[in-house]
Order: sequence, then C-alpha cells, then structure tokens
Amino acid sequence: MTYDTVVIGAGLAGLTAALRLAEEGRQVILVAKGVGSTHLAPATIDVLAVDDKSPAEALSKLPSEHPYARLPVEVVAASIEWFKARVAGYRGGLHENFLLPTAVGAVKPSAVVPESMAGGDLRGGGRFVFVGLGLKDFYPAYLAENLDQLADVSARGIELTLSHEGSLDLARRFEQADLREVIARQLNAQLEPDERVGFPAVLGLRHAAEVWRDLEERLERPVFEVATLPPSLPGMRLYEAMSEPLRKAGGRVIIGPTVVAAETSNGRVEGVVVEQAARSTTLRARSFMLATGGFASGGLQLDSRGRIRETVFDLPVAGAPDRPRFLPTYLEEQPLDRVGVAVDEQFRPTDVDGNPRYENLYAAGATLAGAAPWREGSGNGLSVATGYAAATILEGAQ
Repeated sequence: MTYDTVVIGAGLAGLTAALRLAEEGRQVILVAKGVGSTHLAPATIDVLAVDDKSPAEALSKLPSEHPYARLPVEVVAASIEWFKARVAGYRGGLHENFLLPTAVGAVKPSAVVPESMAGGDLRGGGRFVFVGLGLKDFYPAYLAENLDQLADVSARGIELTLSHEGSLDLARRFEQADLREVIARQLNAQLEPDERVGFPAVLGLRHAAEVWRDLEERLERPVFEVATLPPSLPGMRLYEAMSEPLRKAGGRVIIGPTVVAAETSNGRVEGVVVEQAARSTTLRARSFMLATGGFASGGLQLDSRGRIRETVFDLPVAGAPDRPRFLPTYLEEQPLDRVGVAVDEQFRPTDVDGNPRYENLYAAGATLAGAAPWREGSGNGLSVATGYAAATILEGAQ
C-alpha cells in the first residue's frame, strides 16, 4: 500500500502533524521506535519561558535562525487553538504564561496547561499546601520551603502514608472513589482556610479529569497537580488524547519498529525501510514527515569521532561547532544545544547551500536546528506549532 504521508516519530510534533493530516482525509501512517518524549516530560505546552512579557511578544524578537522565526505569531496562536480544540481541559494562550511550581520548588513558565495544574498558578501569590504520598521523587516539605521564599507565597508540606508500588499504580488507585474519600478525610482535618492543595501528578490516568474534579468537591478548594520526574502521567494522558483521535480519523500508529534507511530517487523520497524483529519492510508514500527529535531521542547521534548525523535520511546538520562536545556542567550553554536539521520556508530539510534535499520530505519539532528547547522553555510549543505548520504546508502541496 502507498500512503499519502509517512510520519516518523511519535512525539508531540509527529502526533500533531499526523492528526492534522488525517483530519483532512489523508492516508497517514505514523511509525516510531517508541512513544516519544510525551511519557517523559510534563504535559504543559511551553511556548517560551518568559515571565516578564507575553510569549507572543517574545516570539517576535527571536533571531532569524530560530524555527519560530519561520512562523508568523498568528500561526503559532492558531496551532495552540487547534490543539486546545482537540485535547480537552487545557487553559491558556500566548497572552501570558502561567507560573507553575515544579517538584523541587522552582517556578516554571508555561503558556498552555492542563486544567488539573492550573490551580497551582503562582502569579497572584496565595497559600499553598503540598501533599506527599510516599513517592520517592516528591518531597513536599522541600518543595514548600523553596516556594515559601517567593513574595506573596505561603507554602507548607503534608505527608500522607499510602501503600503503593509507584506512580502508575497510585494513579490507577486514585480512580477508585474509596481512596479519594480516605485522602479527603485525612486532609480536611489538617487544611487551613484559603489553602490550595497540590498533589504529585498522579491523579488518575484514563479518568484524570473525574478524579481531579471529585477531589476539588471533597476538599472544597482548588486542587492541582505538580509535575514529577518520569514517567509523566500527564504526558501519558496527552499521548492517548492525541493518538486515539488519530486512529479514529483513519491514521495508523505503529510503535516498535525502527526506521533504518530511506529509498530515494530523482530528488524525492520513495520509501523508508522499517526494521523490526530482524525483518525489514518498506513503507511507501507521496510525502514524508521527519519528527524524530534530537540527541535525547536518537534522531541525532554524535559518534566517537565527533561526527553528528541525522539517523534516518543522513541529512546535513546545522549549528554544529568545530569541536562537537557536551560540557560537564549541565546548566551551562551547551555547544550542541542548537544543532539540528536546517529547513526552508516550507519546512523541507536543506543541504549546505540552502536547497531542499528532497522535495517531498518535511521536518518538525526538536529535529529542527536553531532552538534550545530545554533552556528556553519552548519544546512542546515548538512541536505543536511546527507540526501544525508543516502539515498545513504539506497538505496544500499534495
């Protein structure tokens, strides 16, 4: 079978592009070796981590080599509205960032957030209590002590003892009303007036909205989740919220195979070779979307000789220093932060002269050169915006 589009990568960029194309009636198949970064990162849509001006204002001031610079602010805004219309329960936009607490008590600017996290917004100050549930990566007293240093914020921690095997097990248990009743009874005896209640982000999996609303009713006050270390339960919910409508729209999703090579001819990609369990097959299509991410996901690789390569199409990479390396201090500006695939105005990967390498190949997300997503707080925003824009361009080109 020949598809309209093969999307390579199951992160947020790949899911966005595939879903948008499937909704337009295209025959789409998404193939990936794993589920992408959704299961590792918070489910917030971070457009740009600025807290002194709106993300929309900051977008207009980025350098020309940044992927956002290829998109009018109106397109980024349209991608956010498209996303919110398909994934229920998200709040926000480009006018102003929420300021959310992290599990270590830092402040994280996010443009669009799940409603189950919105109650933790620190912009207006207030009184907060954080509830520990015995998870090894969530220490409410430590979190509260750090947040308590902020002006207009009062925070404290409470520890409840629960029997569970981990965050996923706890999320499933939260979907049982009897556990919520026990927790509400214990907390109501300890809460003070006007306190908002923060839990680690384990308030359910498939029925998280129901769990969150029920706890707010039982506690009679705002309840919110705080993102924890992986695995990310909100990220798992986001993956399901995107992949399920993709399948319903007729798209195929295949997780597990590795795309190891491409078949090309006369400046076009004819197919990609997919390998699983020592068997190979070729997926053929009219167009292809590369959304495999950067170094963290294996979309880019740095070998022992300092050579950087894109792993599917062996595309040229841009932004690489003369001596590629990672600095030992994590928080420093890394020489490889902005390495990726350069693209033209239609999001087609280019060669060293700026010409499209293949006329029917497009790229989106963390694969693109010019951004430092973890440092600038742009990862999921870039994925949604570029996946949306590239799919729009691709759909018009077919």
